[in-house]
Amino acid sequence: MTIRSELRIALGLFALALMASAASAGEKSPARTGPQFPADVRVDRELQFRPAARIIVPSMRTDDPPRIITLPPSVRYEADVAFLPTNRSELADLYFPATIPKNERLPVVVVIHGGGFNDGDKARPREISFATNLVANGYVVMSINYKLRRRQGEVTWPQPVLDAKTAVRWLRKNADALGIDPERIGAMGGSAGGNLSAMLALTGPGDGFDASEPCGEFSSRVSCGVDFYGAVKLLDYHDMKMFARTRAEAPELYEKASPVNYASAGDAPMLIVHGTKDETVPLSQSEALAAALKKAGVEHELVVVPGAPHTFDLTPPQKDLRPVVLGFLDRHLKTQSPPLCKQASQCLPP
Repeated sequence: MTIRSELRIALGLFALALMASAASAGEKSPARTGPQFPADVRVDRELQFRPAARIIVPSMRTDDPPRIITLPPSVRYEADVAFLPTNRSELADLYFPATIPKNERLPVVVVIHGGGFNDGDKARPREISFATNLVANGYVVMSINYKLRRRQGEVTWPQPVLDAKTAVRWLRKNADALGIDPERIGAMGGSAGGNLSAMLALTGPGDGFDASEPCGEFSSRVSCGVDFYGAVKLLDYHDMKMFARTRAEAPELYEKASPVNYASAGDAPMLIVHGTKDETVPLSQSEALAAALKKAGVEHELVVVPGAPHTFDLTPPQKDLRPVVLGFLDRHLKTQSPPLCKQASQCLPP
């Protein structure tokens, strides 16, 4: 991500904070604050869900200082929540609306960072931008870290897929404490996170990615997935370090990690977003996924952003993507009231 892109995202977050603060000032409906967790939820401490939290974002360049992003006052936030087995160090950040109407269960989106499966973090500017925009529109967000390849020769795949699925099961296990609807869970991610979001949407128990622990008694199914410029057909991409083997040496691994190979009737709907100037993951990758979904009869939409490079959030300079992305999520994650018919003759039979 360029310095200009990071500055643009930071300015967008500041504007969002101002709008959210103004909107929340008029809130008068009964509300509750963040959830109170029971004893069986695996956390290191009592969660406070601090409003207007400050997040320190390390620079991706060693010669640049870290930046501080202040969340909007309408967002309650808790960093570094454990959701994986006790021998794992990867954690999650939780984002909640500061006020939630009483007795209302909110939909939730798992946000998955990018970084080529070698780098990245749950608290990078893009992921924070995703989260704050989602919270401003009535969603709970769980932004996760997952197993990354850190050393030469280290094999990490398929652990990232297992970790993402564990996050969904953790949400279901703790749905009552979190105040979320366990039947309204979506996934969204950029680049490598886009690949993982697609894997969540398109794979099931028969595909071999569901670990028995932790929370193995709960489903990892999601209701929809949003893939921002993810590599999804890896044999047509490049050799990847997470396998520690080339495509020529282990083509079966690259095939198994490719979401295009799992599209089948009944899969969760998908939104795919890609820029025409992406020099990291070619647009043809998203076009291949759209073709596979169309062939399988899976509901989907491919949004091509003219002139957009690799790595952008919901508000790139080329197009404001919030209407299409939030509209897609709302259709699949928010309860819709059935249309009212004016006369009995206009009503369809049950």
